[in-house]
Amino acid sequence: MGGDGSMLLHYYSERRGLGHIVPGIMGAVARDFFNSTVRMEVVSQAQEEQRTGKKEHVVFRVDQTFNPADRSQEKGGSSRRNQWDAVRRLVHLGKGKLLRGFEPVYPDQLCIDLKTFCNTFPFHLVFDEELKVRQAGVNIQRIVPGLQVVGIQLDHYFTILHPEVTFTIGSIRTFINSHFVLQTRRDVMPAFWRDKPMLQLRGQMLWMESLQCMFYQASPLLRSLLELEERSMHLSDIAPHDATRDLILLNQQRLAEMELSSQLERKKEELRLLSQHLEEEKQKTETLLYTMLPKHVANQLKEGKKVEAGEFKESTILFSDVVTFTNICSACEPIQIVFMLNSMYLKFDRLTTVHSIYKVETIGDAYMVVGGVPVPVSSHAERVANFALGMIIAAKEVTNPVTGGPIQIRVGMHSGPVLAGVVGEKMPRYCLFGDTVNTASRMESHGRPDKIHLSPTARRALEGKGFVVKERGELEVKGKGRMFTYFLEGNLASTEDQIMGRPARDARSPQKLQDEDGDAVVPMHYEESLASLLGQPRDSESYGSLHTGSPSEEKPAAWRPHVPRRPRRIRTAFCLLF
Repeated sequence: MGGDGSMLLHYYSERRGLGHIVPGIMGAVARDFFNSTVRMEVVSQAQEEQRTGKKEHVVFRVDQTFNPADRSQEKGGSSRRNQWDAVRRLVHLGKGKLLRGFEPVYPDQLCIDLKTFCNTFPFHLVFDEELKVRQAGVNIQRIVPGLQVVGIQLDHYFTILHPEVTFTIGSIRTFINSHFVLQTRRDVMPAFWRDKPMLQLRGQMLWMESLQCMFYQASPLLRSLLELEERSMHLSDIAPHDATRDLILLNQQRLAEMELSSQLERKKEELRLLSQHLEEEKQKTETLLYTMLPKHVANQLKEGKKVEAGEFKESTILFSDVVTFTNICSACEPIQIVFMLNSMYLKFDRLTTVHSIYKVETIGDAYMVVGGVPVPVSSHAERVANFALGMIIAAKEVTNPVTGGPIQIRVGMHSGPVLAGVVGEKMPRYCLFGDTVNTASRMESHGRPDKIHLSPTARRALEGKGFVVKERGELEVKGKGRMFTYFLEGNLASTEDQIMGRPARDARSPQKLQDEDGDAVVPMHYEESLASLLGQPRDSESYGSLHTGSPSEEKPAAWRPHVPRRPRRIRTAFCLLF
């Protein structure tokens, strides 16, 4: 600042030719922020060699000017004061005295000994114009032992990281208002320090005119306890009055909170993955459970509820077995029997999905299904009949391990009322009780190879539905006496692809599922009649779908299986067949 109120502004730039924009910027700042005008003129302009290359150095002289309106007010005795003067007059010291009138009092001699000074400021440096160290703090001497030699060159042990200037006293004095960051040189550090991060100091440069020396008051540039430990330093090495201590502790607390938050996030992600895995395993368990029990029964057992027996007044039961199965078992290895039955049952299981009927169980070569249970439907007989036709077709694709040709099966069907319920606590099974089960079994045992044997009630249930039925005649049925029975030959209303659940070749199927092998499964559509179910209350949500993943048939709004008031008497009247 000049004695006439002018100011010298030093402009540095690596790009040449941009110094002409400085007067415009300064003028805009003076006008917008201080409501005044300034005049700037170039005092000197030169190219200086710096550490990062040549820089343009322009020195401007800045003078404050007044607007004509201000001068007219000044002539009238009401001149507007400089805003800087107004700011200074806001600062008071003591009893109404202005700060600009303050005169500091200095002692005749410094009342502190050198030892105390070097311990109070453990990282300070004093060096002269030739960069020779004249004085150093105790801790910086311990870290850089070479500084204990008086007159050692400072630039031999340190480099300037910021600002990017050459390590000369002139460059330092030019940027003396900047914070200086110095870093130790690796090649001059002790051997045990060379594998550690270098120490960085950050502080202020002060020029002492009387001594012609530079005073560098610095602190270690550290952010965490880890950085302190990496440099073999301790928290006590930092002066108590130095804010670096508080910054390290605050940053350490922040890092600990971040680590805790990170651990919580990791635990949260682990719990999410475990929950996802648990849900997947739960789905697998439920899928397996629903293949063993009806869905509504399984849900009641999972909830610990007792599943009561229910009466179904209309149902159709089917039994099937393999012809000459005993002879096949005696002539083949057990593993061949297992492969044969597994191949056949996989095809039959697929058909249960196509026609939405319930597979009760398999015992040896016997296969038992029921339609209308546990979800009552009016088309129970049609579903089981189409399933039976599909069984005959599917059995031809299974090889007899003895003859090498297709196996032959017998199929028997009967329609009538049944009582259904869960039997046992260990490995509970959904079983059917009643004379209908016995009669269906007799139809199968009195049947013929590759024939579907129908009882009179099953034949009546299929009347007018497009099925081809042939009379067999009257025969003696064990436990039933003489019965007039029939053979089911085919279905004129459905194609083989529809019965087998295969996609039509010339049409798009509206709904497709997939079996375990990935083959497409097309459920067959049935028209339901509500006439046979009127007056029977039902809770459809308690039943759900017979097969997981298969679309549920459209069911009446309400139905619940009727539970007899005296189940023991009814059970004594029915017989159990397994």
